[in-house]
Amino acid sequence: MSFLHPEFIYFMLPPFVVLFALLLTQKESHEHFFSQEVMDKLRVHANTLTLKARNALFFLMGLLMILALAQPVIKEGFIEVKAKSADILIALDISDSMLAQDIYPNRLEAAKQKALELIQLAPNERIGVMAFAKNSYLVSPLSFDHSVVRFLLSQLNTDSITEKGTGFLNLLDVVEKSIENEGKKYLLILSDGGDSGDFTEEIQSAKEKNIEVYILGIATPKGSPVRLNNGNFIKYKGDIIVSKLNEKIEAFATATGGVYIKNTTSDADIKTMIAQMQSKGEKKELKSQKIQKYIPLFYYPAGLALLLLLIATSSMSKREAVHLPSAFTLFALLFATVPAKAGIFDFLDLKEAKEAYTAGDFEKSAKIYENYAQSTKDPHGDYNEANALYKQGKYTQALEAYERANFTDKENQAKKLANMGNAHTKLATQEELQKALKAYEESLKIKEDKQTRENLEEVKKFLEKQKQEEKKKENKDDQKKGNKKNQDSKKNEKNEKAKANEKNKQEDKQDQNTNDSSDTAEKKMSEAEEQKWIDQLNAGKNTYMYKLNDEEPKKGDFDEKPW
Repeated sequence: MSFLHPEFIYFMLPPFVVLFALLLTQKESHEHFFSQEVMDKLRVHANTLTLKARNALFFLMGLLMILALAQPVIKEGFIEVKAKSADILIALDISDSMLAQDIYPNRLEAAKQKALELIQLAPNERIGVMAFAKNSYLVSPLSFDHSVVRFLLSQLNTDSITEKGTGFLNLLDVVEKSIENEGKKYLLILSDGGDSGDFTEEIQSAKEKNIEVYILGIATPKGSPVRLNNGNFIKYKGDIIVSKLNEKIEAFATATGGVYIKNTTSDADIKTMIAQMQSKGEKKELKSQKIQKYIPLFYYPAGLALLLLLIATSSMSKREAVHLPSAFTLFALLFATVPAKAGIFDFLDLKEAKEAYTAGDFEKSAKIYENYAQSTKDPHGDYNEANALYKQGKYTQALEAYERANFTDKENQAKKLANMGNAHTKLATQEELQKALKAYEESLKIKEDKQTRENLEEVKKFLEKQKQEEKKKENKDDQKKGNKKNQDSKKNEKNEKAKANEKNKQEDKQDQNTNDSSDTAEKKMSEAEEQKWIDQLNAGKNTYMYKLNDEEPKKGDFDEKPW
């Protein structure tokens, strides 16, 4: 085994090994602050490859890729490659008669277009281009570089050439000098045939020079006047000349072993000409070379590297980033859009439904999946219909569709139960939350899933929080009842006190009325009796009352009653 490009190993392998060694020896940032024992306690372990094992896979993958770039091969001997070609010279007639417009836009431009088509249809031949009138001009030598030949031919400009006549003999001399070999030479002439009626001399010259002539007649039998670039027509003795196709030129082609074909508006004439030249022509060997044959082996290291990449990346733990704090997770679960774990599209051939679901047209997607599920009884149709209904916010209908999706495999059954838990949660009633709790638990019994576990815990927390709030509410109600009872007793006591005060007020009023009556009675006493009463009080008798004044007692009628 050997390498076609060992430089990849020399220049890429050493820096790759050094770079990877530096990468493995570097410590992670947290290792500068925590010991390995602490990190082992803090790190969450998963059933995945270790970091060292994964790095080893990446290192081996890099080595294999470098070997693939070096292209390992097994030598399988030599093969001989020979370059053969029937050299073809294309000769364009550029005499004034080629300016006739019986062929659009004129004969010369039509001849150039036919020559370009021939170059395109003969990609493996050496082709050269010449222009001739009375004299001959080399436009492009024989070459395999057809792009250059086409460019030179398309840029051919005959405005500066004023020669008249068509010199086929001169053309044959130039062809003999242009192709230096002893084999047969092939010449393709694109011309209207000129004015000659006898081509005996040209035929004899072509045979002597071993030139096989092929002619494509570029004109029509009816012909056309020849308008020069200055706008004037070519005249002879005052009459306008009409140039026609000289069909006598056919003898020039057939007598030399070639073929004569009239031009057509399609490319059928050129295709026929190429076929005739290839069938009659003899390809001569231009070059022979032995080439080493190899059996390539690069796809073995490349394929193994891709397999290692698949192993290294697929063994990484799948984590779904949760950007919300745990206190708000249930809020997001209840009021935000919960992504249904849809996407079991691998078993369906419903391109339109997939595109509608991806584009957000969930109503159309749900309808297609519903029809598919009814016709095929495939649970995947019901499952995907439920996911589309879920996306529309039709959670009750989604639950009914989930119920119809009877999966036999555990993985899809677990996904269905998890999505049913999400739908129950979105309904957000006490009963639906209990059903969501049950659905999450059944899903986790089948298959452990991080997101489903988090949703289960959040629903539990929410239900527990609801219970605590209900207990607090009951305690508040009991407290309110006790406070109301105390207030009622206080109110009754206050009412009794008010009644007692009212009663006392009434008694005081009665006493006051009694006093008022006595006062009235006293007021009703006569002034004489009042004076007698005062005199009696002011007498020197023992009494508990004080004197009203210090006047001497007066004699009076003591027989009169004091009252």
